[in-house]
Order: sequence, then C-alpha cells, then structure tokens
Amino acid sequence: MSTLLFPDSYARKHPEKAAYVMAGAGDAVSYGELVDRSRRAAHLMRSLGAGRGTCIAILMENHVRLFELAWAAQRAGLRYTTISPRLTVGEIDYILRDSGARLLFSSVATAALARAASEQAEMPTSPIVVDQTIPGIADYEDLLAVQPPSPLEDEAEGVDFLYSSGTTGRPKAIKTELPLHPIGTPPAIVPLFERLYGFADDTIYLSPAPLYHSAPLRFNMAVQRLGATSIVMDRFEPAAALELIERHAVTHVQMVPTMFVRLLHLSEDERRRWDLSSLRAVIHAAAPCPAEIKARMIEWLGPIVYEYYSATEVYLLTAIDSEDWLAHRGSVGRALLGTPHVLDDDGDELAAGEVGTLWSEGGPQFEYHNAAEKTAESRNELGWTTVGDIGYVDEHGYVYLTDRRADMIISGGVNIYPQESENALIGHPLVADAAVFGIPHAELGEEVKAVVRLVPSDRPQGEIEAELIAFCHLRLAKYKCPRSIDFRDELPRHATGKLYKRLLRDQYADSAAQRPTTTEADGLQSARRT
Repeated sequence: MSTLLFPDSYARKHPEKAAYVMAGAGDAVSYGELVDRSRRAAHLMRSLGAGRGTCIAILMENHVRLFELAWAAQRAGLRYTTISPRLTVGEIDYILRDSGARLLFSSVATAALARAASEQAEMPTSPIVVDQTIPGIADYEDLLAVQPPSPLEDEAEGVDFLYSSGTTGRPKAIKTELPLHPIGTPPAIVPLFERLYGFADDTIYLSPAPLYHSAPLRFNMAVQRLGATSIVMDRFEPAAALELIERHAVTHVQMVPTMFVRLLHLSEDERRRWDLSSLRAVIHAAAPCPAEIKARMIEWLGPIVYEYYSATEVYLLTAIDSEDWLAHRGSVGRALLGTPHVLDDDGDELAAGEVGTLWSEGGPQFEYHNAAEKTAESRNELGWTTVGDIGYVDEHGYVYLTDRRADMIISGGVNIYPQESENALIGHPLVADAAVFGIPHAELGEEVKAVVRLVPSDRPQGEIEAELIAFCHLRLAKYKCPRSIDFRDELPRHATGKLYKRLLRDQYADSAAQRPTTTEADGLQSARRT
C-alpha cells in the first residue's frame, strides 16, 4: 500500500480511468476530471469564505457532482456534512444552524428545499445549485471555470461531519478530530478494507445506497483513494442491481438486510438469470440481519458474504466472514477496533453470554456537537463509550446484538427485544418487511405491536394476521410475540435500512392509550387494524 492515497495519484497515472459511473444516466467521471473539478471547487469554497476547519453542507440525491464537492472539502481541510433530501425544511434548518455550515450546495432537484432551509437558517449566502442555471443564483460551472486547476497552497485532509439518522429523536452530529494531516493520508478504514475485503485498484464497487449516509460515503471515498471504480445506483432495485453486477463485472458491493430480503423475493429464475461470478465480497451492515435471511444469501452466493458492526461514531468495529458466521450463527464478529464490554444498568460488567448494554474500551473517541449532555451519556467513568446498543459477548469474544435500548419494550416488568420478533416474522414467505415496537397498555405498561408489509397476496388480511402470530409463537415465547398486526404498503424505513420506529410509536400511542383494557387471554383479538 502506498503511503499517500488520493485520487491525484491515479489522475497522474491513469487520467482516463473511471473513478465512478452513475448507473442511471450512464455518466462516467474519470480520475482526471474528478481531480481537476475538485481542485477548482476547493478554490471556490475558499473564495466564498470556507477556511480550514469550517463546515460546508451538501444537500442532494445521488448526483454526479457530489463526489467532487466531497473531495473539494476533503482536500481543503474542511468539515463537510451530507444532508438527506428526505428531511423537512425544519430538519435541514436545524442541521445548517447546528453545524455552522458556511456554504450549501444543492442540485436542481433539491434547490427549492435548499433555498427554503437556507433562508430559514439565515445563511449569509444563497445555495449553489450545481447542475442548472437558475435566475438570481450564480452559475456553478461559471464559478468553477474561473478557479485555478492547481492544488490549494494549504491543502490538508478534511473530515466528514455526519449526523445520525434521527431514528429516536433529533439527529446528532458526530464530531471527530480534524487532524489536518498531509493530503493523501488515508483514514484507518482504507487499509482495513484492503485486508478484510481485498479492496484494490482493480475493484469494481457497486454502491446501491444513498451517498449522504456515512457508510456509502466513506466506502466510495475509500474506493477512490485506491484508484478503483464505483458504480453508483440512483436507488436500489433488486433486479437492476443484479444486471449491473453482470454488466460491469462488479467485484464488491455493500448492502443492508432489507436489500437482501428484496433480492430473495425475486424468483429463483430471475436470480439465476444473471452472471454474478465476478463478485468477491458482498458486505452488509447498518441494521440487524435475520439469521435465516443471511443463511439463504450465503447458500445462494457462496461464502463471500461479510458483515461488520459499527456506528457513525465508529466507537467499536467488529467483523465476521461467512465461514465464521456459520460457526457462530447470529454474531456480528469479533472486535477490530475497541474492546467490547457488556454492562448492566448499574454499570457492572456482565459475564459472557449475559445481555446488557454494549460498551467499547479503547475505541476511537468522538463527541456529539453542541450536545455535551449526550456526549457525557455516551461515556462512563472508565472512559468507555456506547451508542446504546444491547447485546452480549460470548466466551470466545464474538459479539451478538439483541436490539437498541431505545427500542426495548417493557411489558409487565419484562424486557422484550423486538428484533427477535422482527427476525421471526421476516422469515415468513408472505412478509416483505416488519416492524415490532411497544404501545401503551393500561395493565402491562406496554404491549407488543407489529406492522408488516406483505408481498402481493389475495388472501384476507385477518387470516394472514392469525397465521403470522401463530408462526411467531412457534419460534418464540408467547410474551415476545405481537398481540396484533397491522398491514401497510410501506414502513418508515431510512434508505440505509434503519427503521424509524419512533414514528410508528408516535402514530399508535394516542389510539392505543384510549383502547379498553385487555387481558392476556384475549390479547390476540383485542387490537384491530387502524
């Protein structure tokens, strides 16, 4: 591995090689073009007041100009926050204010949202729209054209400044150190990806997820540090992903478990239609993967399915390959960064196999921007850190996740981890997606509720509900299973796979609180569909 890893190295050697291809439109951006445009964009950011250590924001879909802006900020020693276009004006306003962003870049598709949010945040400059001339707004291409193609005199490594997806409340900004290392100094994940997954300059990486999220952004930036090529989907579609793997001879792809489920719902003929022999690694993370789903993926693709566990905070990092997972079914692996510990609610360490809150000793340090109280809550007196995940570590050091503390249901004084029920339900052939959460109950405190998205079916929903509850009872203790199930066309799931259970709980809380009291005996029939 070279000491310095940066697109500039490959622009000098292979200027025509594609750094990335936008799969929808077919637009390919070479390393030569990426370096030229990102250098000019870095000068533009400087000229507009973005000095070292300041923050800029990028609000756009998976867009051909997103990487040049990210690399411009990276080479200018800036912090840069990528914002989801699915957020509301108020949520974007909050991020712009909280981050102190000096500049906001958008696409024409997000221009109205960007303008409204920037006005509400009282930003000193209007958003810069990168792909279309809009009356009253400076043209990005004109601004770029007058900037020099040479590197900044004070080039230094910047860092992403990413917000959590806000599944349990307002998003939090994870603020890591801005070391301003010499340009081309790779972050720790780059040599890790080389060692774990065989990333190299011949890698063809399929990126099916939104680039504003931490894992897709960081994976693609790592790919471009290595001189490889990314194939970027506008959005994930299962059959389209398989076709792209064959067409581009994709070697690596990162997915989330909901993508696995959608792939497995394709017919066997559709899945077998495509030549996937180029694949070397199918990597997944971001959300818990039901063991049955993962086992079916390994059976289909072979032992090339890899999993890692971490968070945007990177407080802990574990990894596991297919062979190890089959021997330790359900584990997310052993630690590569940080040492895992499991503590009870009093802060006492639990024995191997006992479930509690997962903490990390010696992992990378982080803080929550403008949230000293949340930062303090993430640490204990030993300096260990946590993001609130629940799980256990076995006697061999393998980590198993049970759920998130914020999602835990307490019913009749018993702790229930809804991930268990979700994993059971998703194993039913009629279930495309499932969410299990707690709703108020006058006697029990909370009862277990499920909302499910079905595959197309002509069967009555009442019949399916009873079948799914019985299916769950065969696999789990009755108290862990939903007492009633509702059906929806879509669940409020982030494009990265995370489920917004907070939204579901809020929707059900008021109506559930007003229902007549029920008993365990009649619980299966008590709640009807809304």
